[in-house]
Amino acid sequence: MSFKNLFLETRPQFLLLSPILVFLGFSIALYHGNYNGLYFALCLIGLSLLHTSVNTLNDYSDFVTGIDLKSKRTPFSGGSGLLPSGRLKPSAALALGLTSFILAIPIGVYFLLKLGPDILPLFLIGAFFVLLYTTFITRLGFALGEISAGLGLGTLPVIGVYFIMMGNFSYDALYASIPSGFLVFNLLLLNEFPDSEADLEGRRKTLPIVLGHKRAAMIYSTLVLLTYLWIIIGVLIRLMPFWTLLAILTMPIGLKAIRGSLTFKSLEDLIPAQGANVAIVLLIQLFMGIGYTVAYFVK
Repeated sequence: MSFKNLFLETRPQFLLLSPILVFLGFSIALYHGNYNGLYFALCLIGLSLLHTSVNTLNDYSDFVTGIDLKSKRTPFSGGSGLLPSGRLKPSAALALGLTSFILAIPIGVYFLLKLGPDILPLFLIGAFFVLLYTTFITRLGFALGEISAGLGLGTLPVIGVYFIMMGNFSYDALYASIPSGFLVFNLLLLNEFPDSEADLEGRRKTLPIVLGHKRAAMIYSTLVLLTYLWIIIGVLIRLMPFWTLLAILTMPIGLKAIRGSLTFKSLEDLIPAQGANVAIVLLIQLFMGIGYTVAYFVK
């Protein structure tokens, strides 16, 4: 076992989502009049640890259930590949996932002591998603796997960071956090397309399995368009500042992802759409955060 392989097992290329989520929540709080550098740093560390835990526990579960041995890996899906190749032992991946989760607990306790019990339900829901997503939630069907991803690595971190900064919730911040849920729901959904056969063997009930690829692609496409519409409406009704319309600049990339999801006939055809999907997930939220930051300084 090497530290390099442990680092690669975290799938660091996907951990970029965590700092962007924290930045978005922080920038919304900044726009509404409050910020805290220490809290920002602790949120960044805590969410990155939980994201690492999800990634590695997912890899461990996929390997021991045999899903990874049948998955068709792409640059964006199919796991790290370290366990099937033998470069990392399953026990090491499990230990890394559990250790990352445990290291995040003191940060949560600190915020509970500082902010009180109102933040506790959000922490408990997040812990439930981290520990039971792969082994339990993905087998329930009803889009619960995709919804839990959208909440756990989308809406809840954004609104959670906002609460930590402000000490309260607001409807404006909740509205602004919804696109993150749509985007991360879609991040998982499109990456499930190549894994349908393997996931079926693992008794998962993902949307591509339950509905088929065509209907799942329609849901994906609808949520991409709804994300842009949500931001535009938010600006028009003054729940979000004008500068968050910077996110609309990514629409050509979003349309590329939609087109790829609706028309792909082979795994190779899907990879460009997956790349475009990752790009809009990161860029839309980054541009929203920049928009809130610009609006703060402008006003």
